[in-house]
Amino acid sequence: MQAKDIMVEPIRIDKSDTLSHAMELMEKYDTRRLLVTHNGELSGIITMRNIARKLGTWKKSNLPASSLHVATATTNSYTKVLPDMDLKDVITLMDKEDGILIVSRNKDILGWITPSEILKHAKAVEGYAAEAMREPITACPGDRVTHVRRLMLDKDIGRIPVIEDHAVVGIVTEKDIAKAMQAFRDLVSDNQQEGRIRNLIVGDIMTRKVKSVLTNTPISEVIDLMLRDNIGGVPVLNLREELVGIISRRSIIAILARKG
Repeated sequence: MQAKDIMVEPIRIDKSDTLSHAMELMEKYDTRRLLVTHNGELSGIITMRNIARKLGTWKKSNLPASSLHVATATTNSYTKVLPDMDLKDVITLMDKEDGILIVSRNKDILGWITPSEILKHAKAVEGYAAEAMREPITACPGDRVTHVRRLMLDKDIGRIPVIEDHAVVGIVTEKDIAKAMQAFRDLVSDNQQEGRIRNLIVGDIMTRKVKSVLTNTPISEVIDLMLRDNIGGVPVLNLREELVGIISRRSIIAILARKG
């Protein structure tokens, strides 16, 4: 199997469009990233994390998302590959490089490959969630959203479980952060934003119904859950239902890359 066999057509947006339109497209197509172009040329990638980063920055601009262009949050977090690259090499490269893979020939963009495409076409993956999980970074319901946003950006993670009385009571994702920042900019006047954002806490924006798996859940079942519900990662609990880790699409890809 080759790159061309698993690639999909990306959802595209022009770099002159607004961040609010980018979020609308992401919501419509249930995706975390868009391909950014201009006059038919590749400009980069915009992700929900990029938007959360941009909308949570107050020093340069307090403008709403409807007044900020996609170009202000576009990155070059991608790697170009040829359509005939072998799937094994695709998995290795996805694990090694940050971002996604754009399948192209010369200047023509043929498609792209995200972690989802790899998981959809991965052969039966042996092992259990405990083997692919990573140390969880957690928050409490009373933590400030600005603190959790900073954690996500500093640690380059897309979700943080929320713990109260040793139990998982919610999860905050980069999408939750971006939507909260968008709503805040839209509703709060410029001269009050920087001060009032400090009053926004995790309990106000977290997702409360959290999907989780156990340490002994087969990785194949974790993949099925992620693909079925289109979620990027889930908390891992031990048999006493205590949080012991978090498993993401990319941590599973790391397992695939190691097993070759």
